[in-house]
Amino acid sequence: LKEEFSTDAGFVKKFKLGAGGRSLSHPNIVSVYDVVDEGSIHYIVMELIEGITLKSYITKKGRLSSKEAIGIAIQVAQGIAAAHDQHIVHRDIKPQNMIISRDGKVKVADFGIARAVSSQTIGATAIGSVHYISPEQARGGFERFQEDIYSLGITMFEMVTGTVP
Repeated sequence: LKEEFSTDAGFVKKFKLGAGGRSLSHPNIVSVYDVVDEGSIHYIVMELIEGITLKSYITKKGRLSSKEAIGIAIQVAQGIAAAHDQHIVHRDIKPQNMIISRDGKVKVADFGIARAVSSQTIGATAIGSVHYISPEQARGGFERFQEDIYSLGITMFEMVTGTVP
């Protein structure tokens, strides 16, 4: 947890609850193993994925073929669906939160912790990254599963065009 947030008791509480209380087990979701406090240092022990973020991959390739984009989108959608089955809304779906392992498996990261630690959130009432946030989230609306699907659609657009809308 960034030092500037570690002295805010409310933020630390959200960090711990979000990271530790919402652990999901699915092949397309990065596993969270533990949440640790060592004095003023708070951190999460997560599965190590050797690979590249989808954002870096898009930047490297420029744009992906339809076939490759669909294959990635299916894996991401499976991870999101597993979270939604557990009544968890990610709220920060974006290529930076997707990791492609060396063997081609795609995993969604930061489930349950996007609210607490995202460096690109809009504000306290509207959570998400500017380019990927749904209009409902931007207005500070209720958390709904559709918001993750909207953000996945923006990510898919970026995969095939190389740019955000």
